[in-house]
Amino acid sequence: MTLLRSTVIAAALLVVGYAGAALALPDPPAPVTANATWFDALGSPYGGCGLPQANLDSQNFVALNVFNTPGDYAYSTRPVPDAAKTGMWENGHNCGRWVQVSIADYCTGVNDGAPNQPFCRNGSWVSDAYNGGTLTMLVADSCGDGNAWCRDDPYHLDLAKGSLSKFVKNGTTLTDLYPDHWNNRHISWKFVPAPNYSGDINIGFLQGAQQWWPAIAVSHLANGIHGVEYLADGAWHTATMNSDMGQSYIIGGLTSGATNFQIRVRDVNDALINGGRVYSFSLPCSSQCSVPYTAAAYTTSRGGSGSPSASPSASVSPSASASPSASVSPSASTSPSSSGACSAAYRITSSWPGGFGGEVTVTAGSAPITGWTVKWTYANGQAITQLWNGTLTTSGSSVTVKNVSYNGSLGAGGTATFGFNGTAGGTNGIPTLSCTSP
Repeated sequence: MTLLRSTVIAAALLVVGYAGAALALPDPPAPVTANATWFDALGSPYGGCGLPQANLDSQNFVALNVFNTPGDYAYSTRPVPDAAKTGMWENGHNCGRWVQVSIADYCTGVNDGAPNQPFCRNGSWVSDAYNGGTLTMLVADSCGDGNAWCRDDPYHLDLAKGSLSKFVKNGTTLTDLYPDHWNNRHISWKFVPAPNYSGDINIGFLQGAQQWWPAIAVSHLANGIHGVEYLADGAWHTATMNSDMGQSYIIGGLTSGATNFQIRVRDVNDALINGGRVYSFSLPCSSQCSVPYTAAAYTTSRGGSGSPSASPSASVSPSASASPSASVSPSASTSPSSSGACSAAYRITSSWPGGFGGEVTVTAGSAPITGWTVKWTYANGQAITQLWNGTLTTSGSSVTVKNVSYNGSLGAGGTATFGFNGTAGGTNGIPTLSCTSP
């Protein structure tokens, strides 16, 4: 199997907040036997866990199955709402964990993962000199493909191609395992603690992160990650996972709109790491982070084990389209409302066949405002498929977006930004916008 994983922030995947508790799939009995395939690399800019490949702790990494749907190769809802259909990916809750993988039997027949076909048909599983080679690998991606491997085998692992030449047996590296001795072999595997762990976590901001969408990725974990909590207005709040990218969360500032943050992290056992250690840091980008990952320097302090309060988290935004998107020159149209209370500027931020990403910046006039409404009508058949940092209403080609709770109040000349993904045909003209304030 050869595949370049696409990021889970996809035009085909609605990126929504996932704030629910983990479905708590049990760890597999140790070890389990499964089919193993391989893939070329993580997608761009992110793998399924929300990190660029360059920022992983190891280039020996695996993908776990998103779905457990034997015989159903079309189901595609993510995050998966049905526990019976949830694969070992567990909606991202096994991100950042480590697995010890051991090479098992070779298939002498056809092992192509064809839907509704048995594994290793017209042949048999045989042991050979490669059985017992081992490698410890990082969970960094998700397998949601519509084949028998990703749907019929609950313990299937997709391995980074570059790792196939790094398995070790009796002190010898099996450099010739792939391709002649591979054929999507059986493996056995089990979860293990991070090998030789030292130091502390890494925190970075994702592309597009800014004051009102502070999206972070947490890595270098001793025992996975099941949650992030952030301090706001003196209380701890549960952060929303960024879709099912299990190492990426949308946090909030110490006060509304602040760009300084304090977080604490829960591991795969839902225990606060390092005794509830608090990590304090600020947004490292002047306005909006423009690269896939911007590291944040932090300080730490002792924390407690108190429970977080239930509160809405900042809304979730994708930072990139999953389709291979060609960058386009930003286009904008500013249309001040007749009252002068606010104006709105529309620009296209990215484009791909059949779709596009866009952004609207709302600017208050010469006096503060306590809320805003932006309206426009598409003339070329465009349609919005997802929107963040605003409340969307559509009627045919007419679009209305209102502020959400945290970005409606703007000082004189202050700005708020909302973004969206949409579909478009051959023409994607810039609409005329109106902005009003109550």
